[in-house]
Amino acid sequence: MYGKLVDCATLRRMGTGTTGAGGVTIAWERTGSGPPVVLVHGITESRGTWAPIVDRLASDREVVTVDLRGHGDSSAGPSYELGDLAADVHAVIADLDLDRPDVVGHSLGGAVVSGLGAFGGVRSVVNVDQSLALSAFQDQVRSVEPMLRDAAAFPMVIAGLFDQLAGPLSVAERERVGALRRPDQQVVLGVWRVLLEADAADVDAAIDAALAGYAANPVPYLSIMGVDPGSEYAGWIEARIPGAVTEVWADHGHYPHLVDPDRFVNRLHEFWSA
Repeated sequence: MYGKLVDCATLRRMGTGTTGAGGVTIAWERTGSGPPVVLVHGITESRGTWAPIVDRLASDREVVTVDLRGHGDSSAGPSYELGDLAADVHAVIADLDLDRPDVVGHSLGGAVVSGLGAFGGVRSVVNVDQSLALSAFQDQVRSVEPMLRDAAAFPMVIAGLFDQLAGPLSVAERERVGALRRPDQQVVLGVWRVLLEADAADVDAAIDAALAGYAANPVPYLSIMGVDPGSEYAGWIEARIPGAVTEVWADHGHYPHLVDPDRFVNRLHEFWSA
């Protein structure tokens, strides 16, 4: 049953827009029927990135894909703090009257759904290849900060970053995801503002604060990492999210869900069933 493909064209319903934090308009798409799951994309991408996963889930799930503010068909926002992004997704959940959906996020979306899960109201959280121990990534971002702030150099930096992260993603999928990518300099700088401007201790404190709610609101939590976050990461995340499970899908790169979508969807169903 799992991994069955369906023709989503007759099932898809697009949102006219949900009002998110600060009055931004958040676009969404609703496909299939069954228990709800919300999918949140990575930085510079959009809800369309999830298409192979939507096609496999919609046979027995109501699948809602969301465009984060400043991405896809959603409007730009005055800020791109993690709390604002999580509040936008929560607004969609409330607007669609979704009852305790499972939430799945990739990359930036993984951080967003992690923050969302800390406040309860969701059934489970799946984080796809987004380490929340951000010190190493902070170093990487700061090393290219001058180029990120240079309008001419910015597109090349983003293209190089995602080319490096693609790993074994097929040529066809690289082209599909690349065609959907819309790198907006102000959006990226807004999302990475804390990494660029705060010191490591403050970043660590912000992450700890964002995850603090899990202690009082236990939520099943799974990390699927295509890039190995290191041997200490599983213990690090479990100390902040009790019961969190971390899996490393070796040599799958930053897009394990698109490298092997059937395995990914089967794993989702196993996790949800447990």
